[in-house]
Amino acid sequence: MESYASECGETEAVAEKPKVVLGVSGGIAAYKACELLRRLTESGHDVRVVPTASALHFVGAATWSALSGHPVSAEVWSDVHEVPHVRIGQEADLVIVAPATADMLAKAAHGLADDLLTNTLLTARCPVVFAPAMHTEMWEHPATQENVATLRRRGALVIEPAVGRLTGVDTGKGRFPDPAELFEVVRRVLARGGLAQDLAGRHVVISAGGTREPLDPVRFLGNRSSGKQGYALARSAAARGARVTLVAANAALPDPAGVDVVPVGTAVQLREAVLKAAADADAVVMAAAVADFRPETYAAGKIKKKDGQEPAPIALVRNPDILAEVAGDRRRPAQVVVGFAAETDDVLANGRAKLARKGCDLLVVNEVGERKTFGSEENEAVVLGADGSETPVPYGPKEALADTVWDLVAARLS
Repeated sequence: MESYASECGETEAVAEKPKVVLGVSGGIAAYKACELLRRLTESGHDVRVVPTASALHFVGAATWSALSGHPVSAEVWSDVHEVPHVRIGQEADLVIVAPATADMLAKAAHGLADDLLTNTLLTARCPVVFAPAMHTEMWEHPATQENVATLRRRGALVIEPAVGRLTGVDTGKGRFPDPAELFEVVRRVLARGGLAQDLAGRHVVISAGGTREPLDPVRFLGNRSSGKQGYALARSAAARGARVTLVAANAALPDPAGVDVVPVGTAVQLREAVLKAAADADAVVMAAAVADFRPETYAAGKIKKKDGQEPAPIALVRNPDILAEVAGDRRRPAQVVVGFAAETDDVLANGRAKLARKGCDLLVVNEVGERKTFGSEENEAVVLGADGSETPVPYGPKEALADTVWDLVAARLS
């Protein structure tokens, strides 16, 4: 997007800020949207906040106006000469409703327009994202689920709510996602130029992180994997409309918005969780660094150092080959299986051999080391296909590699 201004007789291009409408409906999680607003404005987005009248009971108009730099109203009758009920939606590059209550989802699904926000939703021709927040019973009610299905069918991105503490002492699904993770959704949708919902209606399973094999109560055999690539894959898939199950092994990262996270520790636990989730999955991406071996025995007490004695050798046994098992025993005929190969030498040759040995459809091959890939925000790889294809991904953010992987998976699913 560019606008052109003339100054001192010269015309130069000035990049416009992306225009985001932040709709806020009347739930207790409205206060958390202030953090989302702060992240959006500080990262260079022009944000117009459109609250409902109920939302203003939780956070006042003065707060929204001060944080956004724009006047705030819930009424269609304010500044009528500017036709805000039409103009705001028409000019937006993205609309996100956060939190989206059950009432707001129902109004949006049925096309009601009784305030400024619902009018904006009807006039918007840009990507629309809903971040629901409500009690578990309200989220699971058939009426709400039907409204969500309707919105998704029309192309909106409705993020799955998080699981956790709700209002009062209740706990369950319906919690407002982490604002920082919602910001990542907005950023990813805008970066891709819209809502490419090529994974809508699909269930994808992703493993991430590194397994730890306990030796005694305080020690384990592990690896350097941070889980960042797997989490990038999860965020990207959720932004493209998929239902995402993320099996996370020892990853100290916030849960991605709209993703069901299953925490695990060991390779055996990861295998159990992946096989269970893969039963109805359209795609399985094994990005976790799974330990090849584990100690044969587990010491119930801490192994002590003895003066004058060398430590006893640690006997190892093989862990299950989860990638080969998933690829060889697909529960769904059209399931796409993706593996990762971390190599230190002869990267492509070893990758091709592993691809054939494992039987997966795609294999992401990258060179790793103490200061390469593991723990980094960037990655570089080649995606090898069982059909003989090679797709190089140049050095860059891990989310770029994630998008390439899903482009290739989506093409095979279609």
